[in-house]
Amino acid sequence: MPEPELGVSDFGISLGGAGHGPGESHRGGADARFELAHQLRRVTSAMVGLPIADTDITAAGAALKEVADDLERVAGPGRRARAQPDPVGDPQEFFPTSPVIGFANPVAPPVVVEAVDGELRGTAFFDYQYEGPPTCVHGGVIAMVFDEMLGAANIMAGSPAMTGTLTIKYRKPTPLRTPLRLEARFLERDGRKVRTYGAIFHGDVLTAEAEGIFIEVVPQQFLAIVTENSDSPEAVEQVRADARRLGFTEG
Repeated sequence: MPEPELGVSDFGISLGGAGHGPGESHRGGADARFELAHQLRRVTSAMVGLPIADTDITAAGAALKEVADDLERVAGPGRRARAQPDPVGDPQEFFPTSPVIGFANPVAPPVVVEAVDGELRGTAFFDYQYEGPPTCVHGGVIAMVFDEMLGAANIMAGSPAMTGTLTIKYRKPTPLRTPLRLEARFLERDGRKVRTYGAIFHGDVLTAEAEGIFIEVVPQQFLAIVTENSDSPEAVEQVRADARRLGFTEG
């Protein structure tokens, strides 16, 4: 019987070992979904923030309906399998369909991240669709970004876990449509509890910071959660497959 692959699963369960090596970089443009997601972001930004006549919006809606109908028509059965993050690979590739760092997700800004000296560093540009108060990034969007950044920093540190509490301090309004700098770093682990810190900067000005307490969830516990919450057999089977791939037995 072949040895199970070590590493971390897409659902945050781990044997604490190294992964099987980094995949192709998003910068290489290997995933066809990246370009589609990019164009959908342009459409969303224009629709939300630009002065466009209703007749043009109606025409665009009709055109996009045809695209959506075609994609649904050619789609195969079930759900597309999610990727498995490699803790020693490129952090940008941890979750390709993430609503924060996923280049394959048109909902994501996306935040661009990289590993620097054991920390997670990132840059972001939030367009019109992420606006809360006028000219400012929505506070809920900032919270979502911190949740993802801190979680990814934990994966890099070999301590994947699920969010328990996330405490955010909004120091100053975070401006819309301007380059921002982000950072996140693992602080410590105490049993199943993992503590992590993150910050957002506009230039040298700290606009928001966060501290999270994350809880490690064992595979069997996560399988029970997914089985209870999901009506998708594909999602449940993927968690089972993750547990088997990482050498765990279901019980």
